[in-house]
Amino acid sequence: MLYKLGVDLGGTKIESILLDETLNVVKRKRIPTPKNDYQKILKSISSLVLEISESISDFSLGICTPGAISKQTGLIKNSNAQCLIGKSLKEDLENKLGKKISMENDANCFTMAEAILGAAIDFDLVFGVIIGTGVGGGIVIDKKLYPGRTNIGGEWGHHTLHRNGNPCYCGKTGCVETYISGPSLENHWMKLTGKSSTLPKILTDIDNEIGKKWKDEFLENFGFGLANVIDILDPDAIVLGGGLSNIDFLYTEGKESVYSKVFSDLVDTPILKNKLGDSAGVFGACML
Repeated sequence: MLYKLGVDLGGTKIESILLDETLNVVKRKRIPTPKNDYQKILKSISSLVLEISESISDFSLGICTPGAISKQTGLIKNSNAQCLIGKSLKEDLENKLGKKISMENDANCFTMAEAILGAAIDFDLVFGVIIGTGVGGGIVIDKKLYPGRTNIGGEWGHHTLHRNGNPCYCGKTGCVETYISGPSLENHWMKLTGKSSTLPKILTDIDNEIGKKWKDEFLENFGFGLANVIDILDPDAIVLGGGLSNIDFLYTEGKESVYSKVFSDLVDTPILKNKLGDSAGVFGACML
């Protein structure tokens, strides 16, 4: 039996699962992610893989990671986990484990999982969205990942939303991520109110003039960001993931904002909530 082993390297947790040939979960474990320490991350992933694969001789191994692998250098690029940037994560793990690895970024793995096992199982061209600490995306066509020519397919989080806008870690200004990610929304609340607050708390405090302004600007930026994606890709479905996917009004008022900005007389693109939660990445890693 050929098993599938997947690992999801997240900002707070590393999760691994082992699936059998019929995609049933055989083993599963989560451990905390070492903070800003590349060598400890390598050791943690390696130890977890060895533990989960104990007594299993034949398995494929896929890893979901923040950022993408540069086709030019083989090094991690475009990662909001800064300690990974410029590192040969795939090669280093293959050397440690003595095994070939398939590796993709977290948004691609999320989209694979939701297209094959989750909310978008009935659709052909799926655009997967992660909105959380950062903003990412992935494209799956006929259940196959489309990473693009240089592994940046689906990276709508770094489309320019506002020219000369908010600065982004990528070096540009005005990126989608700097307006609708969790930290950027909290920063904007601070600017409007002068008070620091977490996103869950903010969402309970928007039934007032300042809260309405904050929400309206959020919806406007969300609408333009995804309308641009629909205008270019025209997907059969969009699936939302990440912490902000739990905000109910994104599927009502958010969808209306998107639809009002799309260049078409007919706009009916389903905007779906994910079904696999924060384990989508690790299931997607198994599918690589």
